[in-house]
Amino acid sequence: MRDIRRRSILAGALAVPLTAGLPTSSASATPAVHSTSAPDVKALRAAIAGLPDASATAALVRVGGTGGRWHGSSGVRDLESGRPADPDARFRAGSTTKVVTAAAVLRLAHEGRIGLDTPVQHYLPGLLGRRFRPVAVRQLLDHTSGIPAGDGLGTTFEEVYAHRFDTLSPQRVAASAGAKEPEFCPGRQQHYLNINYTFLGLLIERVTGRSYASEVSRLVLRPAGMRDTYFPGTDPRILGPHNRGYQVVKRPDGTTEFLDVTDWNQADRFAAGDMISTTADLERLLTGLLRGRIVPRPQLKEVFRVPPGITGASYSAGGLQRFESDGKVYWVKSGGRYGYNSAIAATRNLSRTVVYSVNSTDAKSEDANPVVGRIITAALK
Repeated sequence: MRDIRRRSILAGALAVPLTAGLPTSSASATPAVHSTSAPDVKALRAAIAGLPDASATAALVRVGGTGGRWHGSSGVRDLESGRPADPDARFRAGSTTKVVTAAAVLRLAHEGRIGLDTPVQHYLPGLLGRRFRPVAVRQLLDHTSGIPAGDGLGTTFEEVYAHRFDTLSPQRVAASAGAKEPEFCPGRQQHYLNINYTFLGLLIERVTGRSYASEVSRLVLRPAGMRDTYFPGTDPRILGPHNRGYQVVKRPDGTTEFLDVTDWNQADRFAAGDMISTTADLERLLTGLLRGRIVPRPQLKEVFRVPPGITGASYSAGGLQRFESDGKVYWVKSGGRYGYNSAIAATRNLSRTVVYSVNSTDAKSEDANPVVGRIITAALK
């Protein structure tokens, strides 16, 4: 029971019960070349079987490690046609973007262009109000800055959906946060917020003189071999093959409707969450990062550095979250945009890696998606 409870908590960390009829479609699950006692192929196939259902319309999964590799997919590309889900589809990777942003900052630190202990006010003067004490770059990386969330385009799904094609620039988001009161003194607490990585994206642009997308491509995407990953900016589309995303909403008469939320301007997510990727590319990111191929070894320790002395702290300066279950430590990062949940997870020695994309019908819910829960339980067997 203890193991099940811990894995349920991990599933909640990796994703952010509906009853409604959805069209059925055949599911596919394709094992990779290797097949060994681990991963548990039967359990993984069962975890993603039966899609679409009320919780998800598609699922793409890759599990690897020293015991073998497996990848599979299930569900549909879209509810209208019912075509099988594309296993190589691009999707909104959400906050897994932060791992890429952190890696870029650490590489710039290696180049001597950013000081991790230098206040962000040095690089971005005037963006934080006078009420803020100096905020070190490292405190942005590990969410101990005390900078509050910036303004958005709404607080409910209905509000943000109505503005889904509007552009809210990261500069405006950062400025709105900097005009508020600090949440706490830098370094005293850890509060996971997108705003920290919005500032980091602007920092990358300031010190390099180039756009976030072009510089992160140079520093991270190309070294990792992430050829199908890109940053859409203000373009609301997902370019290339993709499975469409949906959000379930209730009609006034009590019935449910599945709104297509695939097309959405994510400019305000910026360096905190606007990346579009594939499961294969995220696996390349995960393995390349943990093998020291992306962040040089002098800075690699930051990837696993959780700030000491802060109760409950679990996020590292590498954009990852430390999670321990039955003596094993996993480094994880999840992402959630409407229509899409995704995550990466691995042990430090890469004895087990997990990457998934689930087209959740309530991707921003605080409750763990049941499909995600089944994937995690099967992947950690």
